[in-house]
Amino acid sequence: MTAGKRRRGALAAASKTGDSEKIRELAPTGEELSARDEDGWSALDWAAGHGDPATVAALLAAGADPLAKAEDERTPYDIALAAGHCEAALLLRESAGGETRSPGWTPYCRAYPLSAVRAYPGWPEDAGERTEEFVYLHDDFTVTAAIWPGEDVVFAAVTPEWERFCRDELGFAAPDDLDLVPEADRG
Repeated sequence: MTAGKRRRGALAAASKTGDSEKIRELAPTGEELSARDEDGWSALDWAAGHGDPATVAALLAAGADPLAKAEDERTPYDIALAAGHCEAALLLRESAGGETRSPGWTPYCRAYPLSAVRAYPGWPEDAGERTEEFVYLHDDFTVTAAIWPGEDVVFAAVTPEWERFCRDELGFAAPDDLDLVPEADRG
């Protein structure tokens, strides 16, 4: 076995077992950090899947890419989140500068009575005479008559005042990914 294979094996083992001290001792190179095993996972993917924050932090400090995708197109953040490891997921999200949306992300919306959104003082008179009882407020703060974003738009004049109204008066907030992890699944 070559020295390179031994080092990659030691890095993989340390990542899987949560041995952050061993990771720091190895001082892995960029090539070693980006190497993928027979499962298509990097050391950071394994650490994210096991959820040990110290191991994730050690790999990030060594230069592991928090946005690198495994062969299944998931990032380490996606892996940590799916496993319910919220602390590790939060570290990864912070390291990635808040960039977390994976390709399969689905926009969020919430239904409100039309009368509730019309209570906004800046609601335009030219929004038309709508007959729907309910409309959908989307994560981008647009309002539609259909559940699909951008379809049958009722209101799209998004301003800081409108966003404030939605948060303060309607209690609207798109959930954070970490909020969606059931308590029973948190590890």
